[in-house]
Amino acid sequence: MSSDRRRSACSSSSIISILRVSAGVAAGERAPLEAHALTPGARLKKLYGYGGAIVPFGGNDWLALTQEPVLEPEIPICDPHHHFWDFRISRIPHQRYLLHELAEDIGSGHNVRSTVFVEARAMYRADSPDEMRPVGEVEFVQGLAAASASGLYGPGRAAAAIVGHANLNLGARVAPVLEALQAASPNRFRGIRHSVTWDPHPEVENTAAHKIERQLASSEFRAGARVLARMGLSLEAWLYFPQLPELAAFAEAVPDLPIILNHIGGLLRVGPYANRDHEVLATWRRGIAAVAAGPNVYVKLGGIGMPRTGFDWHARNAPIGSEELAASMAPFMSYCIEQFGPNRSMFESNFPVDKVSYSYRVMYNAFKRLTKGYSASERAAMFHDTAARVYRPLA
Repeated sequence: MSSDRRRSACSSSSIISILRVSAGVAAGERAPLEAHALTPGARLKKLYGYGGAIVPFGGNDWLALTQEPVLEPEIPICDPHHHFWDFRISRIPHQRYLLHELAEDIGSGHNVRSTVFVEARAMYRADSPDEMRPVGEVEFVQGLAAASASGLYGPGRAAAAIVGHANLNLGARVAPVLEALQAASPNRFRGIRHSVTWDPHPEVENTAAHKIERQLASSEFRAGARVLARMGLSLEAWLYFPQLPELAAFAEAVPDLPIILNHIGGLLRVGPYANRDHEVLATWRRGIAAVAAGPNVYVKLGGIGMPRTGFDWHARNAPIGSEELAASMAPFMSYCIEQFGPNRSMFESNFPVDKVSYSYRVMYNAFKRLTKGYSASERAAMFHDTAARVYRPLA
């Protein structure tokens, strides 16, 4: 096993324990018959084997190798971006991320008052028409939010606002879908995310639900967006940095629609974009500036823990600490804050996706370190107030 690249070797019993937990089977219990043919488990075995398996990214045991005290624990936080899912093998070791897992993260020392759930194509209805299947995700998360509101999982209110998915390519026909999403969560549903990631290079993963080039420019997509705006809802924009000029034009065409740019604009520094920082970052900066010119667009400061941003944090023998993390993040975060201003900027966790690179405690410590030079009101905006204004989390 290479010492240059951190890997977690798991014993046979460890892998079997993971599978049993994923299947909802407690230790010492006999798995039901259907669990023996569990598709996620079978895929896990096929991908990684049992004894001496290689898990691609570190779990909680690896994250625990870097410990540090919580900085400024009094600062209120609204985390505006996280996901819930189960049996998501592509996200090993965080293939299960539900209320217990989130509660452990947001309860790790920072003052997280509330969170915003953002769609992840999980728990879709199995038997509905295609356009209505995403309603199942909001129904599911509404239940988790109600459980969190009981206080049993800690003082932070998980999914106090909910962002679902609807296909804006339906145009005006998206209205019944949005109405169904509102009915599924009358008190927490705030808008949708329609990912439009597209790149001409085949080695760049296309994560869009509807794999169509230049969706933001289509008349049907814009018609659907206008329905969204009329209903007082918002749109999460997830795309890659070469597409930022398309988003700027879209924001100008739909000025009444609040748009939240995810993950500092989809920076890519791997594959065809590796070792080209001079060109890539210049293109990214121009795109960020163009999008920030639209007063209806906000930016989420996060997502930089995803390996596609080009850092090696997920591959280290021990996780990065907040001092180094803050220094690495600062050029990207500071530029976004400069362009959007604190009142249109919000720090996000993007957990558990970013969790492959650092812990929740270290991440928010880094955010606090890199904002030391801002005023108290500016910091309050970026950690809590901007997100609270945009998403109106249920108290």
